[in-house]
Amino acid sequence: MKKVSIKDIASMAGVASSTVSFVLNGKARKMRISETVEKRVLEVARNAGYYPNQLAISLRTGKSKTLGLIVENIGNIFFATLAKTIEEEAEQYGYRVVYCSTENNASKGKELINMLSQRQVDGYLITPAPHMEEDIQQLVQLQRPVVLIDRYLPEVEASHVLVNNAEAVAQGMSHLFAQGYKEIGFVTVDLDVMQMEQRLDGYIGALSKEGIRLNKDIILKIPYTHQREEAVELIESLLQNNPQLEALFFATNYLGILGLESITRLKMAIPQDIAVISFDDHDIFRLYPPGITSIQQPVEAIAKKAVALLMEQCENAENNLQKTEVELAAKLIVRGST
Repeated sequence: MKKVSIKDIASMAGVASSTVSFVLNGKARKMRISETVEKRVLEVARNAGYYPNQLAISLRTGKSKTLGLIVENIGNIFFATLAKTIEEEAEQYGYRVVYCSTENNASKGKELINMLSQRQVDGYLITPAPHMEEDIQQLVQLQRPVVLIDRYLPEVEASHVLVNNAEAVAQGMSHLFAQGYKEIGFVTVDLDVMQMEQRLDGYIGALSKEGIRLNKDIILKIPYTHQREEAVELIESLLQNNPQLEALFFATNYLGILGLESITRLKMAIPQDIAVISFDDHDIFRLYPPGITSIQQPVEAIAKKAVALLMEQCENAENNLQKTEVELAAKLIVRGST
């Protein structure tokens, strides 16, 4: 069976061979090829069973057309949705995505960066674990395209895209105050990462603005490495030791889910005995009676902006593009728990 060539694809699609080459190399947008023509070429190539030799393309162009995505935990719904959108968006530029998780372990993060470098990925999208500054700064110094997502590292001159965490928490706190709640506990992760620090700052700032004295006894920091049962028991203890609590604010959705289990074990009713709000929405929060109020991050917008910034770096590597800092607004979803 004769191997299908670019010239054959061009003939079947009714376009020039150069147009086929640009489309198959992910340069349709750059060369101002219409979406209609791009789709026709890709469909003809697919139906004809044409698969470009990626190794040959990489050797010729110096690009692998692959991006490396490193997140905290691909099993978390936030990061899973982020990865799915990044994959779909990257495909529009002709790129594939290799993704992996650090579990907030800097050593693992270093190994993953080395692995992706050996695979010669063209750019990196990274949710940095604590203490990954040196490894990511090295990528920046080597002028490798890098965009940080969900959090950033103040010491590293890399572009980043994330939600305005402090403002989002302040919005949730304002809602609780408006409902008459004053004794509000805060459950977060005991982890040295920027977004969790910002969320705690948002909580403390909201209390100060409302004229409420900060009570550190109702701030619970749960170690990231704690087992599920241990975390549930810690939240139970917080509630039992502080009967004055009227509401709990969870700094991330997996803690919110653990909190629901703790509340159920204590046979407390939501919101009659305790109101609940959580950062990061989740299907469970939508379905769990009476519905859990949450802070919804614009996951798709974060993913699309991050890919756009990375593509700009990949396609303009010689221009030394400036660091870009993007903060997006979150949305308060009010449900029956408050």
